[in-house]
Amino acid sequence: MTVVRVDMFTSLDGRTATAGLSPDNPMGEDWGRLTAAWAATRTFHERVFGDTSGTGTTGVDDSYAQAHFEGIGAEIMGAAMFGLHTFPDDPDWKGWWGDEPPFGTPVYILTHTAPRPSITMQGGTTFHFRNGPLDDVLAEASSAAGGLDVRVGGGVGVIRDFVTAGLVDQLHLMVAPIILGRGTHLWDDLPGLDTTHKVTTEVAESGTIHVTFAR
Repeated sequence: MTVVRVDMFTSLDGRTATAGLSPDNPMGEDWGRLTAAWAATRTFHERVFGDTSGTGTTGVDDSYAQAHFEGIGAEIMGAAMFGLHTFPDDPDWKGWWGDEPPFGTPVYILTHTAPRPSITMQGGTTFHFRNGPLDDVLAEASSAAGGLDVRVGGGVGVIRDFVTAGLVDQLHLMVAPIILGRGTHLWDDLPGLDTTHKVTTEVAESGTIHVTFAR
């Protein structure tokens, strides 16, 4: 059975997207602080940087990083996460994930600029662009996943839309032990997820709190 999964980063005060977004700094000024423990893991080094030397941390953070990459058959993300807002008029723009993105699956980009031609990348990733209801895009992604799970990758607006629609089966938060005081707040007008999903928590050696909501 296909499970709709989300993995995302927040601060202790529930902030996600941060200030200072630009083409040179697409994830914002505080992104490095939010993701430091995740980017330090051995699995991240292997799967994103292609570094098989064994560099990186192990332990709790790495176990969640391993789970992040397991069992995913398709991905859904917003236009900003792909980078269309940065280069909206460049027909040759293929996203800021490089020639071999770390997905290895069909990826469905939600954008008002669809229809656009699909883009096939190295390593098994194909970007498809869709401008339809979430249910329809999720149904297409689920079919393409072939019995594996579908990950909703972000950004935070897309994740909030899926949570609001009741479409997320498993939400994993990596809560960095920092307070940002700025940026988008994840939980505004999203009460009650703890009443429909079982909540588990685990604290990593880095101080990161892993909170999982599972339907």
